[in-house]
Amino acid sequence: MIMPPYDGNALGEFLRARRTRLDPVAFGFTAERRRTSGLRREEVAQRSSISPTWYTWLEQGRGGAPSADVLNRLASGLMLTEAEREHLFVLAFGHPPEMRYREHQGITPRLQHVLDAMPFTPATIRTATWDIVAWNTAATVLLTDYAKLLPEQRNILRLIFCETRVRAAQEDWMSVARFVVASFRADTTRAGASREVTRLVEELSAASPEFAALWRDNDVVGPGEGVKRVHHPELGPLALEFSSFAVEGRSDLTMTVYHPATSEEAERVQSFVAARTPD
Repeated sequence: MIMPPYDGNALGEFLRARRTRLDPVAFGFTAERRRTSGLRREEVAQRSSISPTWYTWLEQGRGGAPSADVLNRLASGLMLTEAEREHLFVLAFGHPPEMRYREHQGITPRLQHVLDAMPFTPATIRTATWDIVAWNTAATVLLTDYAKLLPEQRNILRLIFCETRVRAAQEDWMSVARFVVASFRADTTRAGASREVTRLVEELSAASPEFAALWRDNDVVGPGEGVKRVHHPELGPLALEFSSFAVEGRSDLTMTVYHPATSEEAERVQSFVAARTPD
C-alpha cells in the first residue's frame, strides 16, 4: 500500500483549505456575518449529505477514516476537480479511488499540437474503449485515414476484426488480434468501462468467430511497447516500434507512438510522408 506522504491531520487541512475557498453566495448561502471566508462546516455537510458533527470531526482529525461513499459526497459538495478528488482519497486511504469511467470529452488543442509536432512519426490517441479520437498526418499516411471514417468506425477492434484492408495489412494478424483483445480487456476493466463495452463485445462476437474465441480466453496484457509489422500498399513491409503512454491528467486516454525500426525504414517513411503532406 502507498502511504500518504503527509504527517498530522493532512486530510482535515485539505478539506478546510477547499472549504474556505468557496464563495457562499455562489451556492445560495448568505455572505453576512462570517468570521472567515468560504463555506461554514455545516454548509459543506449540508451539500455533502452528511452530519455536521461528522464533518467537523473529519476536519479535526477525529473519528477514523471516512468511507469511499462519504469521500465522494465531500468531493461533490466541495466541487473538487478530478485531481483534487484523487488527492482526497490518497490522504484518507493511501491510494487513489477506484476508476470511474467517463465518456470521452474530446482532447485539448495542446494535446493535438503534441501529435502534430511529430511530422514523420505516426501517433494516435485512443480512449479506454479503444476508439481513436486523435491522430497526426503521419498516422493518416502510414496507418489509416481516420478522418474518412465515421466516429463509430474508428474503434480499433472494429478495424482489426471487421475491415479486410486492415486485416490484410498485418504480417501476423492472429498475434495482433490476440494482443489487441487482451489489452482491450485490461484497459476497459481498469477504467471501469466493462458495462459500456458490452454492446461492442456482443457485436464483434456475432461478426467474428475469432474475436468470440479470443474473448472467451480471458487473456489480459498491460500497456507497453513492441513492434508492429505491416505491409503498406506502396512502401511494402514496414516494422514500426511502438510505445504507449498514459496522458497525464486524462486517465481515460492513451497515446501510442510508432517509429520505424531501422534508419533505412525511417528515411523511406520520412520521404513518403513528406511527399504527401500539404505545405
